[in-house]
Amino acid sequence: MFKFITWELVKMLHLRSVRVGLAAAFVLPIIWTLAPGLKQAYGLVLVSGWQVPSLALLARMEFLYPFLVAMAAAEVLGAEISMGTLKPLLLRPLSRTRFISAKLAAALTYPFLVLATSLLAALLAGLPHGLGGFFGGTGLGAGGFAGVGFLPAGAAFAEILRAYFYAGLTLMPIAALSLMFVVWSSSTAAAALGAIATVLLMRLLIAFPALKPLLLTTYLDLYLRPDDWVMGLSLLFIYTIGFGLLAVLLFERKDV
Repeated sequence: MFKFITWELVKMLHLRSVRVGLAAAFVLPIIWTLAPGLKQAYGLVLVSGWQVPSLALLARMEFLYPFLVAMAAAEVLGAEISMGTLKPLLLRPLSRTRFISAKLAAALTYPFLVLATSLLAALLAGLPHGLGGFFGGTGLGAGGFAGVGFLPAGAAFAEILRAYFYAGLTLMPIAALSLMFVVWSSSTAAAALGAIATVLLMRLLIAFPALKPLLLTTYLDLYLRPDDWVMGLSLLFIYTIGFGLLAVLLFERKDV
């Protein structure tokens, strides 16, 4: 099973949407440091390279990263359907459950690949501003960009790694949701649009206070709210497992 998951990861990296997404994740943080409107948009003048990763995360977690994850997760299975390779694969001595589970594992890995690529680019872009200790904050810890005094380089790096890890966890349910939709619809575009439409609908439902603590979109900025990690991560794992199980059950009963 491990070899099959590895093979699915390799196949995923050859998909067009995946490569485009990784390229965008790498290029955009570098462009962002050159933007002339940082002070107007964020009230920020960069004083350290450790602040660049937070800018990349804050600007893209609202829509871009969820969109890239939804597209890639849909294409993980959608590409097999569109190219006609799904039926031959299912003739191999591998159960449908293990097959779709390997696809799910690959899709759930993609958010971390995107964020790791973005983090690498952001750190490279931050080199001209210095990556040593500084007075201020990374934007991802106590005090935001203003900070609470002198921040050592090690502490800044730890804050950023923690935030990016939690951001990856918040994107996992979107990947599982998109895979579930592609199993149901057999269409990459329909699945990605369905996942994004669901996310947008959940954003609108925050107008109902009773529902807000249960919505996936309430926790897309969980990396900024340490006090909510227990509740947030519990709910995110429930969403991920639920959407993943639905994808497996639908695929088991699907007439391919």
